[in-house]
Amino acid sequence: MDTTVGELRCTPELLSTLFLFADLTDAQRTWICERSTLRRVGPGPLFTQGEPARLFWVLVEGEVVTSRRVGTDDVEIARTSQRGVYMGATQAYLGEHAAPTYVNSGRTTRPSVVLELDASVLATVLREWFPMAAHLLEGLYEGMRTSQQRVAERERLLALGALSAGLTHELNNPAAAAVRAVEALRDRVAAMRHKLEFIGSGRMEPATISALIRFQEEAVRRAAKAPALGPLEAGEREDAVADWLDDHGLAGSWDVAPVFVAGGIDVDWLDTVAAAAPEGSLPGAVGWLRYTVETELLLGEIAESATRISHLVGAAAQYSQLDRAPFRDVDLHELLDSTLTMLSGKLAGVRVVKEYDRSLPLVPAYGAELNQVWTNLVVNAVAAMAEQPEGSRELVVRTLRSGECAVVEVQDSGTGIAPQVLGRIFEPFFTTKPVGEGTGLGLDISWRIVTHKHRGSLTVRSRPGQTVFRVELPLVPAPTESDARAEPAEPADPVLSSRVSQPVDGASGRDPRWGEG
Repeated sequence: MDTTVGELRCTPELLSTLFLFADLTDAQRTWICERSTLRRVGPGPLFTQGEPARLFWVLVEGEVVTSRRVGTDDVEIARTSQRGVYMGATQAYLGEHAAPTYVNSGRTTRPSVVLELDASVLATVLREWFPMAAHLLEGLYEGMRTSQQRVAERERLLALGALSAGLTHELNNPAAAAVRAVEALRDRVAAMRHKLEFIGSGRMEPATISALIRFQEEAVRRAAKAPALGPLEAGEREDAVADWLDDHGLAGSWDVAPVFVAGGIDVDWLDTVAAAAPEGSLPGAVGWLRYTVETELLLGEIAESATRISHLVGAAAQYSQLDRAPFRDVDLHELLDSTLTMLSGKLAGVRVVKEYDRSLPLVPAYGAELNQVWTNLVVNAVAAMAEQPEGSRELVVRTLRSGECAVVEVQDSGTGIAPQVLGRIFEPFFTTKPVGEGTGLGLDISWRIVTHKHRGSLTVRSRPGQTVFRVELPLVPAPTESDARAEPAEPADPVLSSRVSQPVDGASGRDPRWGEG
């Protein structure tokens, strides 16, 4: 095999200058030279995302860039000119567990020299020369994948428990309100039965009964259209109605006045009732109207409680997406609203601001998994604001369009993320929370959902008083569910699938560890 490029020749001495081969013996380096190709390549592609992972490259000189296809764009992941960095089929030693295809693309930006090895050569080197290391690496790979899967399942269960507790709390409020309203309604209906007995006794003239029925119907209509009043205006109207009742010698004015005002009944209408009521029948008429208004208000409260319960159940169904196809066109605003509803218990004391761009089109996505992303981001935002004074806690959920991507931003007013931590927040198992309070997988899971399953991006920028997580989702269809499942659970190449963590305009992701296996 030709191992010479111009004046360059693959020699043990050349390989000893590359950190990857520096600790090998001359005989081992000679063996590698005999089974590799030293190539001089011009600017252009080395490998393409999705192609079979058959080759392994080591940069001898020049510069290489790796990128990943996101929608219709190629997003640069890393760029380096460091000699000895490697890329390609780095997991060939895993055999059937190795990634079958390149998960990213690589290209040189200027004339470069690379050492090219077949994946089988790399597998032989590791398994025959370093069998113990190969076993340890394989065990580490499988152990990390297994532990990550199990902890991720635990993370989901914890999130489900928190959501269930929040949903139970939210459902309990309208349910309890409905129960209280039903009990009060039972008393009012019983009182109205007694009034019916009085009417049926013949002690009230038919004309009086007809007038009462007309006023009753008018009171029902007024109660249905009663406007919501502020405390000051409601207090003023209650004072006026109470004074009217006192002036007409009617007892219990301070109990009756709030009911009439809530039902839209004012002094002018009561004057009409008093003028039409036969002599001596005003107390009975007012009592009858009070029961009528109270009954309507209680029925309205029951209906409102039932509507609230239905809304919460609908939000839970929207959140879980159990009744929907896994992959479909979704309205991001519906997903965000359902998540905020499910987390409303955690958002107590937090001012939630929605800055939605309603012109956004539907986005092809896995709705239930995006809801998990929103959950992680919102829960983290709330935790970041936990030490802030209650009046200063603000959560902003923003949507917008950027080119061919839909963007969701979750912004909090917390203390911010420390610069030394910012570059690690997407690493699995990394957490700043005390032991037992966090798994360190929430953001890692979110990153994988956004980038692996949706071919999008998840970045963060932070300063004291403002932290913004930004999710970009392509508006073109992502891969099918089967394609997404075929993608390896772990990165196929630490170079190709690394997450950018070096701050660029405040952006952060995972550190590209060039040349680390």
